[in-house]
Amino acid sequence: MTKLKIIFAGTPEFAAVALRALVAADNEVVAVLTQPDRPAGRGRRILPGAVKQVALESQLQVMQPLSLQEMKAQQALAALDADLMVVAAYGLILPPAVLTIPRLGCINIHASLLPRWRGAAPIQRAILAGDQKSGVTLMQMNQGLDTGAILSQAVCVLHPDDTAGSVHDRLAQLGACTLLQILPRLQAGTINPRPQNEAEACYAPKLNKKEAVIDWSQSANELDRRVRAFNPWPVAHTLLAGQRIRVWRAQPLSEDSPELEPGSIVRSGRAGIDVQTGNGLLRLLELQPAGGRVMSAVDFLNARHLQAGVCFGQTE
Repeated sequence: MTKLKIIFAGTPEFAAVALRALVAADNEVVAVLTQPDRPAGRGRRILPGAVKQVALESQLQVMQPLSLQEMKAQQALAALDADLMVVAAYGLILPPAVLTIPRLGCINIHASLLPRWRGAAPIQRAILAGDQKSGVTLMQMNQGLDTGAILSQAVCVLHPDDTAGSVHDRLAQLGACTLLQILPRLQAGTINPRPQNEAEACYAPKLNKKEAVIDWSQSANELDRRVRAFNPWPVAHTLLAGQRIRVWRAQPLSEDSPELEPGSIVRSGRAGIDVQTGNGLLRLLELQPAGGRVMSAVDFLNARHLQAGVCFGQTE
């Protein structure tokens, strides 16, 4: 059986994992679509995305159109005579004309068990909601937002200490493995696409930095999920004596001191900094002062003497 001629479209590391897997499995990737290079990091230097780096290392043709709406970009894609386009976290809308260019259409690797968590931030929304499982869905793309028919799914259990970063890494690998598994079936025409159940659909909107401000009136369990969902970005944060403090890791406790105002420090020591919330205590384990490095609660306390009753700010 001849190899499928594949166009790969993606930009960040989640997509790069799938591209590496395609190349390692000796698939024929005829071109790589990725977003234009943009400023990144503290120095705001113009840097290529993770997918472009993999493409260059693999000596693959790279295409970086500003938009796929233009006829010139669509003609360039059509000239590749591809069988399939694989899309993962590309970041640009594929117009109807592009969806029909490859012989087998376009398939997407999405980081949730669709129809749950359609949209831009499925991993973070799953953690925020307290979901006990997530996964990846490979779907046939259509004109809707993550509404296409399901080709394959793989489940990933979410652990109580999972962060968005740790789930991202597992789902990236799971998506790559699932992609390799279904390619022969796509080529053979043995997959029966399954329509999504619209009644079960929910939306995962893009993260907003304002969501990362800690509201101490929420419960310890809610705040623990927020800390984990916003790690590594945008990172949950609060104020202490007017200074922004980022919270990278925390742990909910079953204890409670309801007589204290939410945000009040109940105690601090080698175990961490225990803070009263709207319901229960949240133990802060890793923090980062403004302009400083991420440090353990012990190191944070060594630089500051925090007495019981000191209060973290609720808003900024």
